[in-house]
Amino acid sequence: MRAIHHWDLWVDDFETASGEWGWLFGELGWEAGEKGHFWEASDGTYVFMEHSTDQHGAQDRLRPGVNHIAFMIDDRDQLDRIRAASTEHGWHELYADRYPHAGGEEHTALYLESSEGFEVEIVLEIEDLTA
Repeated sequence: MRAIHHWDLWVDDFETASGEWGWLFGELGWEAGEKGHFWEASDGTYVFMEHSTDQHGAQDRLRPGVNHIAFMIDDRDQLDRIRAASTEHGWHELYADRYPHAGGEEHTALYLESSEGFEVEIVLEIEDLTA
């Protein structure tokens, strides 16, 4: 059984966010569907993106609520490729001066922030201290 069924991602600028997130989900191996509104992981977990008339205010990961979401991959070269291409796809690297161990020497990860301020952590599943 998977741990998460799905999550909804409310964005302000749908077109920009769809490009940013669509690229990232593609790099992570998620399948796209439904005109850029939906992406699904191999385990069936999915995310649905929308701009809702019910939302108000800007995304602020530093306020109470969800701070970030972390994804796992098992290929260090893939992590480096995502890092290298992230800026051209609208993402800003966080803690670049400490890559790939910003989370500690025993934690290999990439931290990115979207143009709307959503933070994503991409964690190398195989903890290799020489990575």
